[in-house]
Amino acid sequence: MNRAFAKLVQSSFRTKGQGSAAAASASIRAFHASKPSATTIVCVRKDGHVCMMADGMVSQGSMIVKPNVVKIRRILPKTGTDEEKEAGATIVGFAGSTADAFTLLERLEGKLDEYPGQLARSCVELAKGWRTDKYLRRLEASLIVADSSISLELSGNGDVLESHDNVLSVGSGSPYAKAAARALMDSDRSAEEVAQRAMSIAADMCVYTNDNFKKETLKSK
Repeated sequence: MNRAFAKLVQSSFRTKGQGSAAAASASIRAFHASKPSATTIVCVRKDGHVCMMADGMVSQGSMIVKPNVVKIRRILPKTGTDEEKEAGATIVGFAGSTADAFTLLERLEGKLDEYPGQLARSCVELAKGWRTDKYLRRLEASLIVADSSISLELSGNGDVLESHDNVLSVGSGSPYAKAAARALMDSDRSAEEVAQRAMSIAADMCVYTNDNFKKETLKSK
């Protein structure tokens, strides 16, 4: 347990009265929610295309456990022709605990089945459950989701954020990837080329990000 976390817990339990336990629990959840996940995922929407790219590193402390994990998934509608399914595809990138991320991914698939073609509403409903459900609110992960019309970032704080500049990123290398992608958005590079260059810069600067990149692409409206 690091020193910042220990101080947070100690200060939480100094609170007297019935609200002390609730205050401590809220402080611990806020601390974990603010910790950046040891990875980098970036999503770029440009010139009619969407590209989501992630590194492949999984680490435990200072040790690299695996260099080629796939952190992006493609979700297809369960009904329709192959062309209709591809047109309605959703790509999801996740950062954080693997078990937690897959739990949220399953929940998102359920919401997309419940609200087909409504990614924003599906994400809002997922975020509501993630924030209020006694079990879900303990999950530690961040998601980026995108379909042909919108890209969103979801967090355990109940946030559902749409980028104003068509660039989203999460993880420990997020600031570097986002800054690089934003700088390249006015160039003549494609969405995939912008994402590739942004991830390369993040891999050079973030010790928890490698250059074994995986990607998923979509056509954008």
